Amino acid sequence: MLIALCSVKGSPGVTTLAMGLAARWPHPEATCRLVAEVDPSGGDLALRFGLPTAPGLVSLAAVVRRVQDPAAVWEHTQPLPAGPRVLVAPPGGPHARAALHTMVTAHTGPVLHVLARVPGVVVLADCGRVDRGSPAEAIARRADALILMCRTRVEDLAHAAARLPELAGWTARPGLLLTGQGYATAEVERELGVSAIGRIPDDPVGAAAFSGRRTSRVRRRGSGGFEQSVTALARVLAATAAPRSPAVAAVGVPGVPAQQVRLPGGEVVQLREPPLDRLRPVPTPPAWPTTLENNGHHLRLVGTDPA
Repeated sequence: MLIALCSVKGSPGVTTLAMGLAARWPHPEATCRLVAEVDPSGGDLALRFGLPTAPGLVSLAAVVRRVQDPAAVWEHTQPLPAGPRVLVAPPGGPHARAALHTMVTAHTGPVLHVLARVPGVVVLADCGRVDRGSPAEAIARRADALILMCRTRVEDLAHAAARLPELAGWTARPGLLLTGQGYATAEVERELGVSAIGRIPDDPVGAAAFSGRRTSRVRRRGSGGFEQSVTALARVLAATAAPRSPAVAAVGVPGVPAQQVRLPGGEVVQLREPPLDRLRPVPTPPAWPTTLENNGHHLRLVGTDPA
């Protein structure tokens, strides 16, 4: 399974989300989890966890044209304390972009995509900020699920609104994930014309446990919930993106809503309907906005169809 995570503005925490999902993925004992830094602006995990930059993205790019077995990718990864492995990118943008370009244009094919097809393998591709022309687009377009992470401030939402139609066409399973403080989720959904798969709370202490950053252990009032939110999201992704089987099957008995999914062990998770199809416009949507206006109290679209 290949899951691409990205943003369109700023740094809303895509790398930390990828780490959290890898750490909290269901049944880790039966799953090989890989966090792949494919951000063309460079990687952060080597610096955060005190890892060398090789092996990593650059070493994989050097041999990718000769790689026939996708399992050889593991030779260019490094272990992390929480259990997953990581394909680290160099901190320098030019080196990372060049390595990524080599990897996605190799005649041997998209090696991460092929690796993700192996049963029991989950690849979480940290695509960073996907500007137009980003070489990470080639990876995101082949993903089983695409998560666009966005803060709920007016400037971030304006950039997201401008790119939503394009990103929705990249994969059959796109999702909009909100994060941080700002406009209410319902207001954002109403104005953008799409539903969100969830919202990650502003919890720097909880996020630091997965990101490798050091922070004060004193929690601010109202903070917390990062781990719980990421754990729930990992369950939903694992249940909805995986092929249906006796182990993971939608509940199909009278009186049980179809949007519930039964996990191994009998636990039932309630999903918002429809799961992971969130960047699709609502029926008869207004024209996608190019700007958003903040009047101090409410979020309002500018330049939309009055309908």
